[in-house]
Amino acid sequence: QKTHLKSICLQYQLYLLLSNHFFCLLKNEMGLIIFFLCAYVPKTAAGHCKWEEVLKDLEQIKTSKDIDVSLYTANTDEDVKCQEPVIRCFILETKVIFQECLIKNCSRTQDVWNIWKNGNASLENNKMNSTTPVKCKECEEYEEKNFTEFIQSFVKVIQKECK
Repeated sequence: QKTHLKSICLQYQLYLLLSNHFFCLLKNEMGLIIFFLCAYVPKTAAGHCKWEEVLKDLEQIKTSKDIDVSLYTANTDEDVKCQEPVIRCFILETKVIFQECLIKNCSRTQDVWNIWKNGNASLENNKMNSTTPVKCKECEEYEEKNFTEFIQSFVKVIQKECK
């Protein structure tokens, strides 16, 4: 318990030291400039598209000759309010590609897995909520297309999301 008490005292002293220096920095002009630059820079660095990794992996697999499947392919011109279900459909169909790759031992199995994993993570990290209830198509309502057309449509939808 004595060690725990010392740790709390040390943390409090560190807090006082840092807060004192921080407020001193804000009292002069140069300190304010540094503060605002530091607050602004992370926002600009984080401005890249959250789908960037998915796009990279889509580029890797789009020329694959050992993936031959028909997949439900959502329309790229769907209503903006249906964007999340459209992307979800593409991610679900990526799981089908992954299963096919496991069976056929495709050369791009890891890239397909990355698309599925990163796509799910991107959807979960940034839920798109539409306030207007719109009837969006279910994935199975879309036309089945070959792998090449599927990837082209997937890329278009993701690029639209990145704008």
